[in-house]
Amino acid sequence: MAKPLQRNTLLRYKIIRDIYLQHKTEDIPDTRLLKRYIYPKYPISRTTLNTILSTPIDKLLTELNSCEAQ
Repeated sequence: MAKPLQRNTLLRYKIIRDIYLQHKTEDIPDTRLLKRYIYPKYPISRTTLNTILSTPIDKLLTELNSCEAQ
């Protein structure tokens, strides 16, 4: 079974996803977004960016919050 993502990791993923969505348009490739806006603050690879974008961040954060409330 895969190790669950921790809260701070999910929050960092959310920030990176928000930066991506803020600057993403159809004519700008993902590599350009990574190089210009994300990499200077969060040095991650293209593979990691794809992992972040495919992670259901809001769902996992909700699950973590419900587990902590119990």
